[in-house]
Parts: sequence; structure tokens; C-alpha cells
Amino acid sequence: QVQFVETGGGSVRPGGSLRLSCVASGFTVADAGLSWYRQVLPGKEREFVATATVGSHRINYADFVRGRFTISRDDAKNTVYLQMNNLQPEDTAVYYCNAGFQHWGRGTQVTVSA
Repeated sequence: QVQFVETGGGSVRPGGSLRLSCVASGFTVADAGLSWYRQVLPGKEREFVATATVGSHRINYADFVRGRFTISRDDAKNTVYLQMNNLQPEDTAVYYCNAGFQHWGRGTQVTVSA
């Protein structure tokens, strides 16, 4: 059974940082590309944030986070991370990870406000 468990969210002031973690299971994580998405409002479509291919050979970011966020993965721990720096109010959202499956985890809430 595919599972994603996201943690590390919280409330920070503009300019602050957070590090999100996502533990994946139910498939061979090392053989999968891993991505982060976010959902700004309930019911709105999730938007792509960042992706790391197998072995992190290719990494890509959405334009709105490039230079501020860093994706990394530790396949020995079945975990993908998202280091988020210089957070802004518009980054407020629920953050999810996935590897191309239809099943999603519960996500982790990130709130950025003064």
C-alpha cells in the first residue's frame, strides 16, 4: 500500500525557514522520481513545487520557488526533503509529496504571516 507521510510544517514569519520531510512507503522509493506539490486553498488544484528524479540526476523547481527552496532525497531512509528559505505569505499552503501515484498523504500545513 502506497503511503506518504509529510511532516515539518508550521507557522513562521516572512523571511523564515522550514524543512519539510516526507517518508514514502509501499513502492521502491529509490526507483522513483519524487516531487513536492502544494495546495493553497482546499478544493483548489495542487500545484507543482519541485521534483528530484532517480538518483537526483535531474532536479527542477517551479519558477516561484527557484532560488529559495531546495529538494533533496535520502533513499536509504525512503525520505524526500524540502528546505524552504525566505518564506513569503504566498507560500502559505498544505504541502504534499508524491511519486506519480493517485494516492496522496495528508500533507503538512505551512503558514507564513507577520
